[in-house]
Amino acid sequence: MLQVGQTAPLFSAESTAGPISLESMRGQKNVVLIFYPGDDTPICTKQLCAVRDNYAAFDAAETIVLGINPASAATHEAFARKFGYPFPLIVDEAEDIRKKYGVGKILGLFAQQRVVFIIDKTGTVIYARKGNPSPNELLAVIKGAR
Repeated sequence: MLQVGQTAPLFSAESTAGPISLESMRGQKNVVLIFYPGDDTPICTKQLCAVRDNYAAFDAAETIVLGINPASAATHEAFARKFGYPFPLIVDEAEDIRKKYGVGKILGLFAQQRVVFIIDKTGTVIYARKGNPSPNELLAVIKGAR
């Protein structure tokens, strides 16, 4: 798994908001990259809804949130529409992005681990943690990095 201080690998991918390129965000936005196991599952829904409910604070902190897992674009679109996510969900069907970031699989099964990275405007990882950190914890890291 990538560690704090490392440069975040660049990627381009399809998302619920159209094509996304990490490179185009450099110098413009901080990025919260949430790797989560599955769309429309209880813990994943709770995690992403908590971010949705605090999205104005992320936006005010010049930060974009990106959710990512290997689900299809159609699955992501239905999930995002159902819960009104104002941030893109990235399609990583080949799991190339997951592998670049060193995110493992849950007990070697099909589902990826739940990992959150924060990438600052320079492209450096400033936060890397497995699990489901609160939006307040993420925002505190972003605000402390300014």
